[in-house]
This record gives sequence, C-alpha cells and structure tokens, in this order.
Amino acid sequence: MVSQTVELLKNEIPLEQESVVVAEDTVHGLVLVDIINGFCTVGAGNLAPRESNRQISGMIDESARLARLFCEKKLPVMVFLDSHHPNKPEDPYPPHCIIGSDESNLVPALRWLENEGNVTIRRKDCFDGFVGSIEEDGSNVFVDWVKKNKITTLVVIGVCTDICVLDFVCSTISAKNRGFLEPLENVVVYSRACATFDVPLEVATNIKGALAHPQEFMHHMGLYMAKERGAKIANEVLFDAAKNV
Repeated sequence: MVSQTVELLKNEIPLEQESVVVAEDTVHGLVLVDIINGFCTVGAGNLAPRESNRQISGMIDESARLARLFCEKKLPVMVFLDSHHPNKPEDPYPPHCIIGSDESNLVPALRWLENEGNVTIRRKDCFDGFVGSIEEDGSNVFVDWVKKNKITTLVVIGVCTDICVLDFVCSTISAKNRGFLEPLENVVVYSRACATFDVPLEVATNIKGALAHPQEFMHHMGLYMAKERGAKIANEVLFDAAKNV
C-alpha cells in the first residue's frame, strides 16, 4: 500500500533530477547536515533507527565518498551537528542529541572529518543550521564561511531530507535571494546523500502523539519542496564532467 502511494505521489508531482558539474575554476562548498549517531546509528538514541535502514546506510556511504573528494581537493566543507542542552527541549520530539553525548557526534564513517583543515564544524541547537549559525552578537558563522571562501555553488547533504535539510536550504536560498550570501549562485541538494526516518502509519497509530512519517514519501516531498524553493536536485555530482561522485 505504501509503495503504491509513493508511486502515485511521484506521478502526481514528478521530481526532475539532474547531473551537476563541479568545475575546477570556481569555488564549491559542501554542507553536511546532522549525519550523527543520534539520527543514523542503530539504537543510538530516541530518534535513531531501531534497525538497519537501507536509505540511511546509502546516505552515509555517499556522504563519506563525496566528503573525501571535497577534502582531497581542499574545498570548503561545513558540518552541522545537532546538539541540544538538556533543559531546552525541541518539541514535538523527545530528548535527543544532548551536548556531550555520543548521539551528537558524527557517525563513525565520517569521524575523520574532525581532523581535516578545510572542515568547519558547527554545533546547532535547532532544526535549521542557518538559524543555528547565528551568534549572540548577530553575526552568522555560515554566512561568514560562504563569503570568506567565495563559494559560488553549495552542495547540501544529510538528514532529515524533509526537516533539517529542507529548513536549511529554504533559509539559505532566501538569504541568497536577498543578496546576503554573495557570491553564492546555486544551492544543490544531492538526493542520494540525503535520507529521512521511517514511522509507518501502523506504528504511529500505536504511539500517543506520534505522526506517521513514511520514509520514501517524506524523502520525496522534502526534495520536491527544496526544488520548489529554488534548489537544484542532483542524482549525481560530477567533478569536471569526468569523475562520477
């Protein structure tokens, strides 16, 4: 039944994806959103998967591969880590990714990023990494990173497609459209390196206050909404039209 619904969705709102070429003569940046244990590692916390999940595993593999290539080329990479204070809940979700816990740390396959000189790590305490980059003095770490590195194309990957990834993309495109992120021109969401969680209807109905969240359906919707806001949706990323990532 779920697969039929997903196919119906794709027929009603088809999502055109494209290959995106990352050329050597301009600066491109990579943003990883919340690829942490609390959302990706089985049994790691309240919002972690309860069993191995193919979409999430595939997202981690693609993210690690793309991040390696960006680091080999010394291109700027920014990593957002969902990190919450115990006394500041994020409704409607249960406590998760508390600062200081392993839930709020990168998954093992990406832990090496912590030692890369071209990587900027930002812990955030809200859905949206753009908002989570605002400092007390009003400055924005993400905005400064884009301007400092003169990034023209931003590639975004991570979890969850329809929540934190989508929120960040929408805020970034709004800021770009208002001229706050020059010289940024393009925001690209790499679909194969994004994932979301799965709460089927039959599970949600047995949990008080839970909302159904069918994975494939919500992943597609997140990508579609990002495209509707002005992002490019890529099913592959090519460096110099030669190397497939």
